[in-house]
Amino acid sequence: MVLIKEFRVVLPCSVEEYQVGQLYSVAEASKNETGGGEGIEVLKNEPYEKDGEKGQYTHKIYHLKSKVPGFVKMFAPEGSLVFHEKAWNAYPYCRTIVTNEYMKEDFFIKIETWHKPDMGTQENVHCLDPNVWKTVEVVHIDIADRSQVEPADYKADEDPSIFQSIKTKRGPLGPNWKKELANSEDCPRMCAYKLVTIKFRWWGLQNKVENFIQKQEKRIFTNFHRQLFCWIDKWIGLTMEDIRRMEDETQKELEALRNQGHVRGTSAANDE
Repeated sequence: MVLIKEFRVVLPCSVEEYQVGQLYSVAEASKNETGGGEGIEVLKNEPYEKDGEKGQYTHKIYHLKSKVPGFVKMFAPEGSLVFHEKAWNAYPYCRTIVTNEYMKEDFFIKIETWHKPDMGTQENVHCLDPNVWKTVEVVHIDIADRSQVEPADYKADEDPSIFQSIKTKRGPLGPNWKKELANSEDCPRMCAYKLVTIKFRWWGLQNKVENFIQKQEKRIFTNFHRQLFCWIDKWIGLTMEDIRRMEDETQKELEALRNQGHVRGTSAANDE
């Protein structure tokens, strides 16, 4: 058995704008999560082409010792809390697979994302078998809803309900922003449909860990997309050449950050 959820994140930007915004925000967020011997190490970031699909391939290593819950640390030996993330970004479709060498075939996280120019109303965009789709829980993330944010994660300058873009005039996003966006002829809209499949086969811990990971994925998606929108004035208008140059610089920065300072970023809040 595996646990599957589909997270839907609606944003007031176009699918084309989001491609740049996502890559910019991933680079920035990586720096915020790296320091004190932990964080993200980029091994590869290069174009790929396979079976008619082409895009950008990345291979990252996540060093996460302090970012996992206590009940995992109890059974995980020293050095085992290292995760490999391989991603194939054939935008507007992206596929990411996270594995762990210690757990081998007993663990993986797969995230498949379709970016569509709609309000998150399409069903089964990933074309799953109907019997599988019936078991999938759909979770709607509202980037302007502060109640969906962990208190420890809240930052006023990353709050779409009070932020307004100087360059695009988008925001602040009020309580009915989705309805207003759906009825607007001026503002673009899109939805990231993120299908998350988790397998964790470990007797006595499977349900607890799978549910913990899904909760963390929702937390990451929520915080990330709140940041992406509130950083729009920093990335709007950048070209893909700008982004690739920034990614090269970020790769060097991450290496320096990981080997100095203190642990930064998202901790494993709520061990239960």
